Amino acid sequence: MDIRKIKKLIELLEESDLTEIEIVEGEESVHLIRAGQQPAASVPLIAQPLAAPPAAVAPVAPPPEEAAEDELPAGELVLAPMVGTFYGASSPEAEPFVSMGQTVHVGDTLCIIEAMKMFNQIEADVAGTIVAILAENGQPVEYDQPLFVIR
Repeated sequence: MDIRKIKKLIELLEESDLTEIEIVEGEESVHLIRAGQQPAASVPLIAQPLAAPPAAVAPVAPPPEEAAEDELPAGELVLAPMVGTFYGASSPEAEPFVSMGQTVHVGDTLCIIEAMKMFNQIEADVAGTIVAILAENGQPVEYDQPLFVIR
């Protein structure tokens, strides 16, 4: 991680009400704690009384991600390599990088994931045809979330 970025984080911490900040970029991470402060994990928590439990609890449906994974078409999954915001095109006016039924080759750009104001191109690891696009433009994505299915 660049030392200028770390200095900027220190300045942000000093100028704000934050007591600590943690940034992870790939395998590198920085955890800053304001001088004289204890990490949040060691701050004692005060228990709050809970409201009376509801009389009956309705069954909860699985989150859409889990349901979608069970119904994915056959093929190679392209997973999000990081947490960020999914973009299917380079700008709002531009054509999407890929569309359903399009043939892609290894190294073709499939989408962009914005993480910490950095735009990261996600490329195809396998050649084939796009059979499913599982993320929507502007949608936040999690690490290892399926984005595309290529067959």
